[in-house]
Amino acid sequence: MDNYVTGKIIKELREKNNLTQLELANIIGVTDKTISKWETYRGLPDISLLESLAKALSVSVIELMDGEHIINKNISSNMRKSNLYVCPVCGNVFHTIGEGLIACCGVTLPKLEAELENDKHIINCEIIDDEYYVSINHEMTKEHYISFIAYITDNKCEFVKLYPEQNAETRFQKRGKGVIYIYCNRDGLIKKVI
Repeated sequence: MDNYVTGKIIKELREKNNLTQLELANIIGVTDKTISKWETYRGLPDISLLESLAKALSVSVIELMDGEHIINKNISSNMRKSNLYVCPVCGNVFHTIGEGLIACCGVTLPKLEAELENDKHIINCEIIDDEYYVSINHEMTKEHYISFIAYITDNKCEFVKLYPEQNAETRFQKRGKGVIYIYCNRDGLIKKVI
């Protein structure tokens, strides 16, 4: 995270929550003069106050520090509007239905933008009985591999984690139209609409 809480953000969020400086101060256990100092750039909140400040302002600590309040517009929770994130440090995979602010290992993660399959990443999808057999002809070494394969439809999301030195293949129960995603540790997120 590159930012720290700014007075501008505190003031905007305080006003958005219809709080006076005194009301906010009482909630988090400081004086209204302290809030005024923060908002006029004559001081910054102590790190020990960030959690209670974020709670009082109805945001997460990450949103407070980043200065970006996320409003999820995907109210109906359509799974096909899913967002995927991968931590470049530890490899954790995160899935959100709609907008989110995700951080891992001290890094705010960008939403992955999927590219359509290409000559380098061809996603083979065969129907066998009532399943999709998905395979990718891709090297699977510790340096270059497919990390996961996902199948996302309107109402379900299924992930299969892959590891180096195994085949890049899996089976999914056929559930209709959706998107197959693969994640290459070098080239990022690739998709195929099925």
